[in-house]
Amino acid sequence: MEKRNHTVTEFILLGFTRDPLMQKVLFVLFLVMYTLTVVGNFTLIMLICNDSRLHTPVYFFIGNLSFLDLWLSTVYTPKILVTCISEDKSISFAGCVAQFFFSAGLDYSECYLLAAMAYDRYMAISKPLLYSQAVSVKLCAFLVAASYLGGFINSSVITKKTFTFDFCNDNIIDDFFCDLIPLVKLACGGMEGYQALMYFLLASNVMTPIVLILASYLFIIATILRMRSTQGRLKAFSTCSSHLTSVTLYYGSILYIYLRPQSSYSLDTDKIVSTFYTVVFPMLNPMIYSLRNKDVKEAVNKLFSKSIPIWRST
Repeated sequence: MEKRNHTVTEFILLGFTRDPLMQKVLFVLFLVMYTLTVVGNFTLIMLICNDSRLHTPVYFFIGNLSFLDLWLSTVYTPKILVTCISEDKSISFAGCVAQFFFSAGLDYSECYLLAAMAYDRYMAISKPLLYSQAVSVKLCAFLVAASYLGGFINSSVITKKTFTFDFCNDNIIDDFFCDLIPLVKLACGGMEGYQALMYFLLASNVMTPIVLILASYLFIIATILRMRSTQGRLKAFSTCSSHLTSVTLYYGSILYIYLRPQSSYSLDTDKIVSTFYTVVFPMLNPMIYSLRNKDVKEAVNKLFSKSIPIWRST
């Protein structure tokens, strides 16, 4: 008899390996990465909120990106840590739905937010005299709100469609989280129109932001090439190098998973790539946006200069 979705009360996450020693090694590795993610993103958010010099559109977007990364990592990593050290590899049906919904919503929101950040860089470099007026507080708030709204609306659609499947091909997910492709492999029947929906969501949430980002950078490159000063060109490029690095790493991993031919599908490789944009990327973002950033370094120095005298006085 077929096992239907309403009878599936839980899923089993196989994770990365069944080797007990490797599971302990992975537990330590993911714990370190999650700690760095939380500390790095929380510190960056705190610096942006507390330092008036960072109350600008670009840091408003970076702060929201850090918030998304902090939230995204928290959706995945705690469950990964539990799976690594516990014999119980299960996740409840409701827990799987929640993880899928928030992961998709946050991923889609980040795609839109990176596109908004590309527009911000375009205005800062191509139209510096109009920048403060064009990229207003209201516009920044609107772009961020639209990113969240668009991401979670689309997430609601794909989540509802995915979890109305008949899961009759067992309940074992050969992955470390409730991801789209492993869940679809468990489904039987009810797939009519699902592939078209996937292509639509891929186009609206991934490809459209990519087109907007590419268009922004084409205008940025054209502006840089018109600059006469080499120093001016280098300065202009340095203002968007962090965002360009972030976009390349994030979209590169997503496009690899969802746009390659099915014949080259490898579950082990997918686990590694998925780990990159779900766990590693949120850890790297604070470093990407702060290590070579003079404003952030000055904000850190200011924070420590305030805290050291307090510490000495006590």
